Amino acid sequence: MVTAWSFAAFLTVFVLIGLSSLFLNKHHSSDYYLASNSVQPWLVGLSAVATNNSGYMFIGVIGYTYTVGLSAFWVMAGWIAGDFIASHLVHRKLRATTESSGQLSYIGVLSNWTGTNMGRYQKLAALLSLVLLLAYAAAQLLAGGKALQALFDWPRWAGAVVGSVLVAAYCLAGGIRASIWTDAAQSVVMITAMGVLLWVAVAALGGPVATVDALYQIPNYMNWFPEDLAFPGAAGAILFALGWLFAGFSVAGQPHVMVRFMTLANTGDMTRARVWYYLWFVAFYLMATAVGLLSRLYLPEIGSFDAELALPTMALQLLSPVMVGLILAGIFAATLSTADSLILSASAALTHDLSPKSIERPLLIKLATFGVTLFALGWALLSAQTVFGMVVMAWSGLASAFVPVLAILISGRRPNEGTLIAVSAVGISTALLWRYFDLHNMVYEGLPGIAAGIATYPVAQWLSNSVKAKAAT
Repeated sequence: MVTAWSFAAFLTVFVLIGLSSLFLNKHHSSDYYLASNSVQPWLVGLSAVATNNSGYMFIGVIGYTYTVGLSAFWVMAGWIAGDFIASHLVHRKLRATTESSGQLSYIGVLSNWTGTNMGRYQKLAALLSLVLLLAYAAAQLLAGGKALQALFDWPRWAGAVVGSVLVAAYCLAGGIRASIWTDAAQSVVMITAMGVLLWVAVAALGGPVATVDALYQIPNYMNWFPEDLAFPGAAGAILFALGWLFAGFSVAGQPHVMVRFMTLANTGDMTRARVWYYLWFVAFYLMATAVGLLSRLYLPEIGSFDAELALPTMALQLLSPVMVGLILAGIFAATLSTADSLILSASAALTHDLSPKSIERPLLIKLATFGVTLFALGWALLSAQTVFGMVVMAWSGLASAFVPVLAILISGRRPNEGTLIAVSAVGISTALLWRYFDLHNMVYEGLPGIAAGIATYPVAQWLSNSVKAKAAT
């Protein structure tokens, strides 16, 4: 009962923060999707990190680390390094082009980057992003359902329904501003919850030295690289780490994360926003990986339960009811902070990019947001996949479709519409085929997807120009 009250109290705070944004709502599409480009750098940084560090981190990463051990470190190292590289190449140019193009969505900015409207590409890209964003949002709602199932023994669908209701409430109230404000509050709760659990877990094991000694007693658990690498020795290790670096670089293709940087009030404040983002990101990912390792000591019977429930199960063993409520609020905060962002980006794709004419009426925009939320909830309730698998699939698909396009555009090239369509189509097809044939066990599918998309550019551009030349003659 105490746990339930603690959980309810934290969720109430989040909802009230989101609903309070209604007082600044200007009731037009630019404000709903970009907060009128008025967000301060610290809010941008904390919102982006909460959106990125989602239920995937609390549920997926901890479950993955529980299963594979110390080799999960390379997922963290590669992801952060790739993300950092992408930020220096993309963020500032994306924010500047958002202002010059006057577009409201990530897809809209890509489609109008060169000053020429590419309507066919915009609709194709919007359709791709809509499907993948919905899959990603469903994964977040599923993560929330798993958490409530472990802690309160609720049916899994109940947590997904609660999450979707809360997300819909503050998205409908204040759009992206509500999402950013709640993200900032949620990021504080997320890192606090993880830090408390890590502290208590290490103390219960007798301190850092005793904890490390206990971990090394688990056979092969503290190996730096997995035993089932595609290639033996250094070559396999490098390929494994490089794949996850591309996973981090793939952040540039995630509309729900990139839109945070598009809302920044001043392009000159981008460095400050990144400082907030990376300080929080590194600290949180380190703690999540550490908790994943420790969960194997507290829950040694691998295979006897769902590894993605390691965090909430461990919290029940170690913490008081009030603190368990905090952990649950942290997990829910993570799932909601990403789900709301995904739903708003999907709504923007529907109303701004896919619609024959951009929808501006606030009521229609909110109806679209509500419909997207219902669809994501239905997907979550029907899905049989793991949170980790759904997120990686959606993440790699978005990356393979859009990172090659963004890389070409920020390099100063001026591709035509046919070229952009080919680049996105080849990129995402390569990634999907890579996963279909189980080659993702060798290397993260975003690497070949992005590489194939970029490699397509010169051939597609030459063919397109040749066709135009022949048509002209």
